[in-house]
Amino acid sequence: MQELINNYDDSNIITLEGLEHVRRRPGMYIGKLGDGTHRDDGIYVLLKEVLDNSIDEFRMGFGKTVDISLEEGLVSVRDYGRGIPLGKMVEAVSIMNTGGKYDSKAFKKSVGLNGVGTKAVNALSDNFVVQSFREGLMRRAEFEQGKLKSDTEIISSSEKTSGTFISFRPDNTLFENFSYKEEYIESMLRNYAYLNTGLTINFNGKKFFSKNGLLDLLNENLTSKALYPIIHLKDEDIEIAFTHSDQYGEEYYSFVNGQHTTQGGTHQSAFREAVARTIKEFYNKNMEVADIRNGIIAAVSISVEEPVFESQTKTKLGSRDMSKDGVSVNKFISDFLKKELDNYLHRNAETANTLQQKIQESEKERKAIAGVTKLARERAKKVNLHNRKLRDCRVHYNDSPGKDETKNRMIEESAIFITEGDSASGSITKSRDVNTQAVFSLRGKPLNSYGLTKKVVYENEEFNLLQAALNIEEGIEGLRYNKVIVATDADVDGMHIRLLIITFFLQFFPDLIKKGHVYILQTPLFRIRNKKETLYCYSEEERLAALEKIGANPEITRFKGLGEISPDEFKHFIGKDMRLDQVSLKKEDAVSELLAFYMGKNTAERQNFIIDRLVIEEDLEDIPAHTNA
Repeated sequence: MQELINNYDDSNIITLEGLEHVRRRPGMYIGKLGDGTHRDDGIYVLLKEVLDNSIDEFRMGFGKTVDISLEEGLVSVRDYGRGIPLGKMVEAVSIMNTGGKYDSKAFKKSVGLNGVGTKAVNALSDNFVVQSFREGLMRRAEFEQGKLKSDTEIISSSEKTSGTFISFRPDNTLFENFSYKEEYIESMLRNYAYLNTGLTINFNGKKFFSKNGLLDLLNENLTSKALYPIIHLKDEDIEIAFTHSDQYGEEYYSFVNGQHTTQGGTHQSAFREAVARTIKEFYNKNMEVADIRNGIIAAVSISVEEPVFESQTKTKLGSRDMSKDGVSVNKFISDFLKKELDNYLHRNAETANTLQQKIQESEKERKAIAGVTKLARERAKKVNLHNRKLRDCRVHYNDSPGKDETKNRMIEESAIFITEGDSASGSITKSRDVNTQAVFSLRGKPLNSYGLTKKVVYENEEFNLLQAALNIEEGIEGLRYNKVIVATDADVDGMHIRLLIITFFLQFFPDLIKKGHVYILQTPLFRIRNKKETLYCYSEEERLAALEKIGANPEITRFKGLGEISPDEFKHFIGKDMRLDQVSLKKEDAVSELLAFYMGKNTAERQNFIIDRLVIEEDLEDIPAHTNA
C-alpha cells in the first residue's frame, strides 16, 4: 500500500483529449452498451440522440419530415430543419459542452440541453458522417471513433432543401456483435409520431404519422377494452389522454419534451395526484384514491424549459420541483386538469356515469377483501426481514441514481430470478452476483389465477410474498428489480409453471410486462465436450453444430432441470452471456382471448385442440449411448 502511495505522482494525472472520456466511460452517457437484444441497449440510445435533434427542429417549426434508413448496422438520419450552422458544424458534433441548446432563444423546449448527444454518438461509432445544408451551401465531415478524418469546409451545394444528414455505425469493439431490431426502432418512432402530430417519419419504406397524438397512442396500446371513450385533453405545452379498463393496477405513458420517461418522475406523479383529486371533487364523494386510479390507462406529455433528468439517458424526470413558466409542474398539471377534466365530465354525462360505476366496483372489491389484505400485509411485513423464499441482492431498481457510474449501472442490471423448487434456486443462489441478482423460490406449481379477483393475491402466500418482494402492490413505480426473470426447467412442467407465472402478471400487473420488465431465462439443453473444449447448446440446431465442431467421441449431457447444472457452470448462464427472452404484450396479441382459451375452464376444448394437432415423429434420432442423462 505504501508503495502505491509513493508511486502516485504527476504522471498519474491524465487529461483526456477530445471525446476519449466518452469512449472510456460510455455508461455515463448512454447507460449500458449491449448488443441490441434489449430495448434499452446503447445502440438505440445512439439513434435516439441523433433523432432528438431532428425532432427538436420540428418542434421549433422547421421541417415536417425525417428520413431514417438502416442497412447492415449503418444508420442514416436526414431532417429538413435549419441545418447545423456551417462554421461550427465540426465543433457541434465533436467538442463537449458545445451546442445550440444552451441558448433558449434557439431551442426553447428541447430534450438535448447538455451538449453531449451527437458527441457521444460520434465517439462511440467506428464511422460517423455529418453533413449540413444551408442556403445553397454545405459542409461534410467524417470521423472515426470521434477523431476527424476529413472535412470539406464550406462549399456550394445544389441541394435545394436545408437540414442535417448524419450517418453512423456503432463501434463493434464496444457493442460486440451488435444488431438492431427493427421492431424496437419502430416502437420508438411511433412514440415520436404520437408526440409530434404533423411530423412524418420514414423508416426503411415504412411511414409513421399521427393525426390525434396521445389518443392514437392509447388506442394502439390498449390490450383490454376501454370502459368509456378515451378522454383527450390538450393545450399548449400539455396533452393528456386516459380511460379505464377492467384490468388491475395503473398503466402510464409519460413524456417530457418528446422524451419517453419510462421511469416516470415529477410530471407522472403530479398527474396521478391531480387526476384523482379532480375526479373526487367532481363527484363530491369521499372516494379512495386507489379506487379512482384502479384500472386507469393514461398518457401525459408536457413541455418545459430546461428539464432536469436523473440520468443522461433521460428515463426519469428529476424529483426536484420543476417549473413551467414560473409555475411548478405540479400546479401546472393540477390547474389544467381541474379546469379541463371537470368541464369534460360535466359535458359528457354518460362517460361520467361509467367512470363512477368503475370506481364503485373497485371500492366494493377493495372492501370485500379488506380483512384478507390487512392480514396478508401483516404477514408479509413479519417475513420481510427474513423472507425464506427471497434471497435478496444489495442494489435495487428503486435506489436513487447518483454520480457513481458503477452504482447506476448496477441499478439498471438489478434482477430477480423466479425459480421452481429448492434445487434450482440453490444452483442460482450459489452462482449469482449478490450485488444485482436476487432469487425467489416457488414451492411447486403456483395457482392458476386466471379469472380470479385480486383477493387471491393476498390469500395465496406465494403470490403475496412475490408481490411484496417486487414492491408492486401500489404500482410498478417502486419496482425493486429492473428485470423479473422466470427461470424454470425446460420440460413440460417447467413450461406450465412459466405460463402460470405469466398469467399471474397479465391478470394483476400487466404494466410489468408492457413496460418490458418480464423475461424468460434460456438455459442450455445440452453440454457437449471433449478433453479440450466444452460447448453449451440451447437448441437441437446448436447441438448438431457443436457435434460437428467437437468431432468424434464427445461426451454429451442432456440437462433435464436447472438443479442438474452445477453452480460453477450456472454462473456462465446468468452472467454477461445470459440469454433472455423478453415477454411482450401488444394490442394484436388478443391476450384476453388467449388467456381464456389456454387458462380457462374449457378443458375439453383444449384437449381436442391438442389431439387435432398432435404430431408423432417416427424417425427420432437416437441420442448416443455414452450420453449422460
